[in-house]
Amino acid sequence: MPATHQRLYINIDHVATLRQARRADEPDPVAAAQECERAGADGITAHLREDRRHIQDDDVRRLAATVRTVLNLEMALTEEMLGIAVSLQPYQVTFVPERREEITTEGGLDVARDPRALRDGIERLKRAGIRSSLFIAPDTDAVARSREVGADAVELHTGRYAHAPHEARTIDALRNAARQAATAGLAVHAGHGLTVRNVGPVAAVPEIEELNIGHSIVSRAVFVGLEKAVHEMREAMRAAGR
Repeated sequence: MPATHQRLYINIDHVATLRQARRADEPDPVAAAQECERAGADGITAHLREDRRHIQDDDVRRLAATVRTVLNLEMALTEEMLGIAVSLQPYQVTFVPERREEITTEGGLDVARDPRALRDGIERLKRAGIRSSLFIAPDTDAVARSREVGADAVELHTGRYAHAPHEARTIDALRNAARQAATAGLAVHAGHGLTVRNVGPVAAVPEIEELNIGHSIVSRAVFVGLEKAVHEMREAMRAAGR
């Protein structure tokens, strides 16, 4: 059984993607965040990419000033992004991998690549009072290394599961990684490619406290509006615990 109240954070990047198609001022991702909060979202997630392909600096400044729940700022581990985070003081920073050629974030962070830089970045966030999370593949080595560098939480990449939800190995990997992370004292989050059709087994993993979901909710909102799209996802998550 999942936690009594598994948190749902809405990623509003794709609202900004639609806006940037015209470089216009609508739809406004900050207004979308407010609508999601009114609909019951527990937090708002936004990824300020180095290439600024969707979320812009002004967006995160306005989000930091107006989000009433909590703001989870996704970003690459760079000096520029750390400076922005320390200045804006979001509740949480999630370090994610970034490649210019990808359409969206594919794969987990390579925690073994430069553990010293990760440790230093996490320590800088801690000094600023900012919680840290690492977006990682659901494997034992990544979980262990996340603990070693001092992260507060891990967000398990659910992409493989989302592409093959009926293959037992994909959900088993998530369950095993979640159990390992929780045992190591890490908070456990998950996200990527989750929809109302496939979220149930992930929401049912007892160690997973928080889901980050964006694209499917924003896509559904085109037809039914953000409020109903958020409610539908929340109901699909709740159904997993019945």
